[in-house]
Amino acid sequence: MCGMPQQPPVRSAPTRPSRPDASMSLLTNVMDHSLDDGYAEAAARKKAAGDSGMPKTLRAKLGLAGGLVLAALVVTVGAAQARVAAPVVAKEREELIDRIDRETDAADKLEDSVDELRDDVSARQRQALRDSGGSGQADLVGILSGATAVHGPGVKLVVNDAKAASTGGDGGPRETSGFSDTGRVRDRDMQRVVNGLWESGAEAVSINGQRLTALSAIRAAGDAILVDNRPLVPPYTVLAVGDGQRLSTKFQNSADGLYLHALQENYGVRTSISTEGDLRLPAAPSVIVRTAQPKIEKSEKGTS
Repeated sequence: MCGMPQQPPVRSAPTRPSRPDASMSLLTNVMDHSLDDGYAEAAARKKAAGDSGMPKTLRAKLGLAGGLVLAALVVTVGAAQARVAAPVVAKEREELIDRIDRETDAADKLEDSVDELRDDVSARQRQALRDSGGSGQADLVGILSGATAVHGPGVKLVVNDAKAASTGGDGGPRETSGFSDTGRVRDRDMQRVVNGLWESGAEAVSINGQRLTALSAIRAAGDAILVDNRPLVPPYTVLAVGDGQRLSTKFQNSADGLYLHALQENYGVRTSISTEGDLRLPAAPSVIVRTAQPKIEKSEKGTS
């Protein structure tokens, strides 16, 4: 046996017991750790919050109830403030009304004072006319200037809007927008009427009690007719002192009389004319001359 080579003894590694699922270690790891650490921590916090708090629906209801309570509180406070401020507002309103009444009374008194002063000026003008040129000449100048009230025979001419213009809309005059403007008496119509009467021989003219002078102006402001800036309302009653029958005939045959007749025939403007035995015309409120100066003769300069 010495001649035979000897082989080293074979050493086997120690063996350890193995798991039946050792070959499925990855699947086992996934099953044992289905959530990573971050998910696990978040789930833990949510669970802790849910356990220590209250259900979500209950929190929402409590929030809504709190909002309603707050809104009711705001409304209540606003109503209380309004009740507190109401007496103050009422007092301020009463004070404003009292102030308006006082200012209105003051304006009325000022208007009365203006009328009194105007009458006084007119009286002084008439007296100055009498003192400067004698009674007869002063009366004539006063009549021609309108500064003196006059009376005598003459013509009464009434001019009114067309019937449809006076009764349309709400039944008040000049309130119908659909009616033609030609159915309403305009300032230019009254200008022609007055000029026609002067041209036909009238010595004094008034419209609705407003005496006309050489300085009078007939204008329009919207639908209203103004005579010396005083508004007039239809019907317009024109009084003209003069030779009644002759004045009436001459006016109706004049161009201005025919113009008025055309308004009546074509547009329904209502007119009537009659002769009167005694007409009374008031004096003009005031006659003020700002530009014209009396001419002084040379002989008067020498004696002065």
